[in-house]
Amino acid sequence: MSLCLKTLNEKIAYIKKLFEDFKEIQIQSFSSQTKSYRNKAEFAIFHKDDDIFYAMFDGKKKYIIKDFEIANDKIKTAMPTVLNALNSNKKLKEKLFAIEFLSTKFDISVTLLYHKNIDLIKKELENFSLELKLKIIARSKGKKLVFNGEILKQELDIFEKKYYYLYSNECFIQANTFINEKMIEWILTELKTQDKKDLLELYCGYGNFTIPLSFVFDNILATEVSKKNIEFALENCKLNNTKNINFARLSSEELNKAINKERSFFRLKNVNLDDFSFSHILVDPPRAGLSKDVVNLVKKYENIIYVSCNPKSLKDNIKDIDTHELKKLAIFDQFANTEHIECIAILKKKGF
Repeated sequence: MSLCLKTLNEKIAYIKKLFEDFKEIQIQSFSSQTKSYRNKAEFAIFHKDDDIFYAMFDGKKKYIIKDFEIANDKIKTAMPTVLNALNSNKKLKEKLFAIEFLSTKFDISVTLLYHKNIDLIKKELENFSLELKLKIIARSKGKKLVFNGEILKQELDIFEKKYYYLYSNECFIQANTFINEKMIEWILTELKTQDKKDLLELYCGYGNFTIPLSFVFDNILATEVSKKNIEFALENCKLNNTKNINFARLSSEELNKAINKERSFFRLKNVNLDDFSFSHILVDPPRAGLSKDVVNLVKKYENIIYVSCNPKSLKDNIKDIDTHELKKLAIFDQFANTEHIECIAILKKKGF
């Protein structure tokens, strides 16, 4: 079956076929609304005559975007306003090649990407931000200008409890807030029946999963390579009054070396790994999945929570993690009416 999928039912059928070797696994699924769900949108800019248009490209084929129904209401409202304002200002639209929108329940920011020195249009950008009352970020090679701030406030409602976050467009963001909340709720539900001590988390970002999970584990060690993400994660701990999380700016490979005592890291100077008793590990890797070293790392722990944006690499990794059994699998339709599939798998060490 091709990955040119659209409906949730097609995605469920694909996952059942892909994981047919795991005979006794029941696959749960969580649907999203099919319109007005996406909190992030990125467009190329197409120049024709003296006007610019939102566009997307599929190879050499160009699509002019007039309506973007999957974007949430904040982005849909901002799109024509931003485009009209840019079209009325020659300096701002000249050599503009892309625009990115990022929104939360409370905020929105707009990033303009240029093939020219943005210092030359600094005043125009400032007026643009004031006129539209928007957070505007402008970027060109080696340069970045910010107007009206770039930090966004977000609130997640998890089982009627609110969690608070700060982040910017430099962070990795879950693109569907409703489904993001459902993913966290599903993990928390699965954890209710498990014995829990400490959690080790890889690829933690700004603490999206970390913060809610900190209230059900004794302690958490969470790692991430991005310095900016770690800065926001520490702020988000303060916002939520959680004090049992240690964040470390380490790659998954570096963490593996630290745990195996192959190398010490200054970034772990205030963390004694021997103080932790990890009952669970959570991983949320990029599309390529887990490297061989990280596969060997996760095998050490009794329970694995694997968040995946690529079912194929998820399946390959699960087969490589031969020390564990796949216990639960859930599909989250984070990108409704597209071919993309988000999954979470729960694995348990054999013999436990």
